Amino acid sequence: MCTLLVIAKEPRPGRVKTRLTPPFTPDEAAALAEASLADTLGAVAATPARRRVLVLAGAPGPWLPPGFDVVPQCAGGLDERLADAFAGCAGPALLIGMDTPQVTPELLDVDFAGCDAYFGPAEDGGFWALGLARPDPALLRGVPMSTPVTGAVQRERLLAAGLRVRDLPPLRDVDTAADARAVAALAPHGRFAARLAACTAAPDARVGR
Repeated sequence: MCTLLVIAKEPRPGRVKTRLTPPFTPDEAAALAEASLADTLGAVAATPARRRVLVLAGAPGPWLPPGFDVVPQCAGGLDERLADAFAGCAGPALLIGMDTPQVTPELLDVDFAGCDAYFGPAEDGGFWALGLARPDPALLRGVPMSTPVTGAVQRERLLAAGLRVRDLPPLRDVDTAADARAVAALAPHGRFAARLAACTAAPDARVGR
């Protein structure tokens, strides 16, 4: 078993999922972010792990299940914050974000026997998961984040270090309203799908419409 890391932002209006506004209001976007985070944490909670850690920008809320250590994100760019998350791990670790509520315990239950790293590509060119048998923050520092080539650069960084990389299935991040609909269809019984349905059930009655 390894350490499972979730890097996330506190779901506050105007601070998360800003690309969902419009069509959603900031409050609705934050509610969708909270549901996505809750589904993600639920999957992590159901996965065998040596330790479960939420690397959080902000403060925890009622959406946090028991069994998680909460550590603050460091300052700096996303590459620095990801690197710092791995720096706190003494053994094998798998890190994911809060933007793939369709993730399942089966995807997260990784075995490092025969490989040094796991890489989960995102459909937008980034990555949704990164696992390291021997966490080395230098493998992340300097990787350009939030670009169409982020995933390719990060995976090449692993290979250039001589690591044996095992790929996970690609997943779609929730960034836009189209992403939200597609991801909800993949996990129709989750909190995220329910929240999206509530946000879109009566558009004429929503704030700002």
